[in-house]
Amino acid sequence: MTSPESQPAPSSSRLPRTLARDLAQLEDQSVRLQGFLHARRDLGGVQFAVLRDVSGLAQCVGGGLHLPLPESAVEIVGTVKAHSKAPGGYEVQISGFRVLSAATQPSPLEIPKMEWNVNPETMLDYRYVSLRGLKERAALRVQAELVRAFHEHLDGEGFTEISTPKIVSAGAEGGANLFKLDYFGEQAYLAQSPQLYKQIMVGVFERVYEVAPVYRAEEHATSRHLNEYLSLDVEMGFIDSEEDVMALENRLLASIMAHLKTRCAAEFALLGASIPEVPPHIPQIPLLDARELVHREFGHVVGGKDLDPEAERLLCQYYADNGGSDFVFVTKYPRAARPFYAYPEEGGELTRGFDLLFRGIEITSGGQRINDYAMLMQSIADYRLSPESLEGYSEVFKYGMPPHGGFAIGAERLTARLLGIANVRYARAFPRDRNRLTP
Repeated sequence: MTSPESQPAPSSSRLPRTLARDLAQLEDQSVRLQGFLHARRDLGGVQFAVLRDVSGLAQCVGGGLHLPLPESAVEIVGTVKAHSKAPGGYEVQISGFRVLSAATQPSPLEIPKMEWNVNPETMLDYRYVSLRGLKERAALRVQAELVRAFHEHLDGEGFTEISTPKIVSAGAEGGANLFKLDYFGEQAYLAQSPQLYKQIMVGVFERVYEVAPVYRAEEHATSRHLNEYLSLDVEMGFIDSEEDVMALENRLLASIMAHLKTRCAAEFALLGASIPEVPPHIPQIPLLDARELVHREFGHVVGGKDLDPEAERLLCQYYADNGGSDFVFVTKYPRAARPFYAYPEEGGELTRGFDLLFRGIEITSGGQRINDYAMLMQSIADYRLSPESLEGYSEVFKYGMPPHGGFAIGAERLTARLLGIANVRYARAFPRDRNRLTP
């Protein structure tokens, strides 16, 4: 193993830090780089140290260096020179090298080689190291910009950001998919959705949103589910119908994609992914018609009360091939497929609920909500839920609530579909599934 002894970086304190992405503007100038030793090579007395910083890679060349183990934090001072084979077309000829923090043992993963020689589960086991990979961090950067765009667009449409409890006394959607916890001797749960609270807050600010984790105690073993994920929730008051909610999401997605084109072109290029065009009017199809379509066009029979994953994929394929849209709204869900607060259509069998599908998978569930107290209490009874357990939510409807609706987007699912990531776990920094509590 090479010694981590460092060579002084002359006059480094007088040079500002330069990022790898800026080398092209500094040819023949002295620079000071700081980052991680991504890779190292020794070729007949000429040493190559590839430095990785937050912006990318920089090839650095020198001699007589005591290079530490890869992933050590280092500082390099040198002169920028054009080189066609270097990342970005420029390299740094080293005049000073300093180890800021030496790795004490070899990394459990060779980061430059992860994508072709590492078991995917191993990448999750050593997530604290694997996240340093260029593609891994690119996915998280895209997600960060996606969330930023979500904030910016909704702020621009007059929405107010809220923060709702994640320890609750009852589930927002009923069912058994709740994580239980002891709350000073009382039974409590981790919130499966901010739904009930964001509806209450419509009575305060009229238009609200939240970005926060939610929890589902479901023993999934699929590529599309997490037990903790980041939910992008929206609720708006004084609507005429669910059409207003879908129109908002249409505008929101168009704004997000425009933002990603501006801010994340390099990340999409690195991952070989494309940013979709959002049509001015995303196509819509009622659920029963969607089931009939996939049967007629593809011979696929859908059972149950919703679309199965294959039906979602086929429906998206149909609209991509025939309408040029990567998105499609599925509307008019039956009450059996929707929670108790979904607004029923006349006749009572269908609701004003919808899902948004994108590139073969559901990324959004939404719709208009019940805003009438008597109708809400009847729905709670119909769903055989405890009125007492929902009293903190239902009480507000005694005091006047506007017609309202909203939706929630799973940030990891949307990120994964945008970037072609096969398993949603790799679109979260530290995923939680039924078998994983660490790291």
